[in-house]
Amino acid sequence: MNPGTGAAVRALAAQILDAVAHRGRSLKAELAAALPGLDDPRDRSLTEAICFSALRQRVRYDEALRRWMQKPLGRRDGELRALLWTGFAQIDALQLPAHAALSATVEAARVLKRSHQAGMVNAILRRAQREGLPAAVPELAWPEWLRARVRGDWANRAEDIFAASAEAAPLWLRVNRARTPVSDYLQRLHEALPGLSAQATPLAADAIRVDTPVAVAALPGFTAGEVSIQDGAAQLVADALAPAPGARVLDACAAPGGKAAHLLERDAGLRLLALDVDGRRLQRVRDTLARVGVRAQSQVADAAEPSIWWDGQPFDAILLDAPCSATGIVRRQPDVLLHRRPEDIVALRTLQARLLDAAWTLLRPGGALLYATCSILKDENERQIDAFLARTPDARAEPLDARFGHASGAGRQRLPGEDGMDGFFYARLIRGGGE
Repeated sequence: MNPGTGAAVRALAAQILDAVAHRGRSLKAELAAALPGLDDPRDRSLTEAICFSALRQRVRYDEALRRWMQKPLGRRDGELRALLWTGFAQIDALQLPAHAALSATVEAARVLKRSHQAGMVNAILRRAQREGLPAAVPELAWPEWLRARVRGDWANRAEDIFAASAEAAPLWLRVNRARTPVSDYLQRLHEALPGLSAQATPLAADAIRVDTPVAVAALPGFTAGEVSIQDGAAQLVADALAPAPGARVLDACAAPGGKAAHLLERDAGLRLLALDVDGRRLQRVRDTLARVGVRAQSQVADAAEPSIWWDGQPFDAILLDAPCSATGIVRRQPDVLLHRRPEDIVALRTLQARLLDAAWTLLRPGGALLYATCSILKDENERQIDAFLARTPDARAEPLDARFGHASGAGRQRLPGEDGMDGFFYARLIRGGGE
């Protein structure tokens, strides 16, 4: 990487961080728009790593700026703050060689047309190098209202949740069992990438956990659909739903398609309908299914309005991976803590309840509905299901085992970082009246 490229990468990272932290943009969307413009995969990986690290540690980094800057940064200084976060992330979280990190970040100030501030950037980053950054207090990254909810729901585990949510997540692979056994793929993985820290887990039959960073393009057979990226907790959805062979299945909120693909990799004979309200997101589902070599029906439709799209034929099994606060995947989406508001939870609870009630009418007697979220809030999970069961006489919960996490009302809750997995909730509901 030449100095010009290095500075451009740091400048791009600062622009992404500024958009996410100060203008309410989505980190995922900003990265998706920016990264294809970088030709070198190493530049893409570095940009992504800087952005994730800076957002996870932004509270520490702002505390350093508060201590070290004579004049506080104002509203118009968002890009400068983001550039300083970029420098801190390289020195602190990423442990890059200090000289290269400092020189490239100072040069990035000039790329951003902030030459008049390059000296100040250099001085602050050198101070960070000498003195280190303030100690981490992971809970401070969470807004006060949300921190209080986590403590209220998980009093004895809140500190672990905050700490795990501030850490980088391992890479989880899902091996396509229709193509190759997990043991064979794991051997190929070690042969292709010697020294890689990777292992299978008894908790998820198709999963491999990779603790060493690796580019997706380096994974053997990825393009051919032999392996996919999917967290272990999300892979457990297929076990929790467990549709019968050849069942008629509805994936009610299917995008981006990983769970539908997993179900079909296990049983290509499933008659699966993948539904999503967003046409662009549904195209991602179609692309995902095509890559792994499985087929399903797909339809742009609102699962909460079945009168518009349903053909009247009941489903044997329904997966409702409901829209939620994403509080269980903060380590993968650190901008959740910047953007989530209390009123969002109220709106999400209302939507989840509508989806549950609508989906229930589509399920045959004796059929199973799996309600799942990547939230850790009981209002969206345990209490949501309790309320549904109270108003739905023909619904009963079927117990899930400890693989799916802590008992939480009628369901099970995995918390962030447990067994290296994301936070995830599962509740398996059976409709009465069947055999």
